[in-house]
Amino acid sequence: MDTQLVVLGGGPGGYAAAFLAADLGLKVALVDQEPRLGGTCLLRGCIPSKALLHVAKGMADARHLAEWGVRYGRPEVDLAAMRARKEKVIATLSSGLKQVAAKRKVEVIRAHGVLEDSQTLRLTPSPPTPLPQGERGVRDDRLRFEHCILATGSRPATLPAFDVASPRIMDSTGALELADVPESLLVVGGGYIGLELGLVYAALGSRVSVVELTDSLLPGVDRDLVKPLQKRLEKEFAAIHLQTKVVAVAEKPDAIEATFEGAAEKKVERFSRVLVSVGRQPNSDHLGLENTRAEIDPRGFVAVDAQRRTRDPHLLAIGDVAGQPLLAHKAAHEGKAAVEALAGQAAAFEPRAIPAVVFTDPEIAWAGLTENEAKAAGRQVEVVQFPWAASGRAQSMGRTEGLTKWLVDPPSGRLLGCGIVGSGAGELVAEAVLALEMGASARDLAETIHPHPTLSETLGAAAEMFFGTATDLYKPRRR
Repeated sequence: MDTQLVVLGGGPGGYAAAFLAADLGLKVALVDQEPRLGGTCLLRGCIPSKALLHVAKGMADARHLAEWGVRYGRPEVDLAAMRARKEKVIATLSSGLKQVAAKRKVEVIRAHGVLEDSQTLRLTPSPPTPLPQGERGVRDDRLRFEHCILATGSRPATLPAFDVASPRIMDSTGALELADVPESLLVVGGGYIGLELGLVYAALGSRVSVVELTDSLLPGVDRDLVKPLQKRLEKEFAAIHLQTKVVAVAEKPDAIEATFEGAAEKKVERFSRVLVSVGRQPNSDHLGLENTRAEIDPRGFVAVDAQRRTRDPHLLAIGDVAGQPLLAHKAAHEGKAAVEALAGQAAAFEPRAIPAVVFTDPEIAWAGLTENEAKAAGRQVEVVQFPWAASGRAQSMGRTEGLTKWLVDPPSGRLLGCGIVGSGAGELVAEAVLALEMGASARDLAETIHPHPTLSETLGAAAEMFFGTATDLYKPRRR
């Protein structure tokens, strides 16, 4: 078994790399131990979580209509139907990837791969589940290659305090299975995964409590963007405990007993289920990298250069295993840059802006330089904001808690970063990413005609705030 390129991992970075390599004429093998293509993002991450968040938002929107005199009765939740619908979404997308792989003549091998050396991958069988039609498994075998792209992703991080063998303690994968709707749910970790899943369970009827070690939800995210979300979550969740940690858990006959310690007095509470969501760790172990010249940094990420090459000339790494940010769209673009570099093109992964989105309600999205980063670097920037209370579209939707802000270079007027909180922020940020990537100025955006009435107008209006010419808000004109 020999191939020009083997891609280890079938997630968004892996299949993007494999498909482009095939388009460029390379002989490609895609090795993945999952029964279906798509990786964590599609099978038990981004896609199923967003499907469930769609349900939660629909339920919230129905409640919101009461303000307009439209009232619905108490919803009936059919978990079996919800799980089936979620599975249909996953199956449809995964089946599509399988068909695309076949059309591009990418050989998909279901196996666990370990590097024996810089050009040999030892393949061992994956767990015994039926193989999809058209794919093949392996007995112990070896695959020789010219180059290998590591796209093995990441997995939920764990905490020693939760080393308790109990079905009541879940990670994000377990939470997405929707085994039931617990009467009470403790979410450990106030990051985006915990808050997104917490909102899903709160919508379905659980009393959700969140414990976060730092002094704010979504640590590291712009405080201006977090405040409107936190205010909303204080109504949706039963409790939010900041500067608090769980120091011990114990399983009882009908609950998990958690001991809290932190800003408040030490106390003990019981919960039907616990979701541990404290980040993710790269899947760089158990790959056989010690048999190569590739290096791993202290955090477990594979060290790469701008072309995603490791210290070993035959190995490249992309996606979560190659470092922050751990985002599917970042992995896909890294995969394409890596393949283009292998093909001899002048390619490098050097984006000016990588968007990030928290799919809560309201959503939070940002790209480019953040205010926190500017302060840490001692960089002089001007921050301009446009509150959605001045947006006709936001007023008509009853979603005036939103905010759009730009970071602008004062001398040149060049746009450096953007942050948005509000309904649909994840869709709106794409315009900001394009502006940042193209090196646009505040003048460019202010003079771009946005349709009225839309939330996209707030991007142009926020840029106008830099000049003091925003129509719907008064700010002294810049001289």
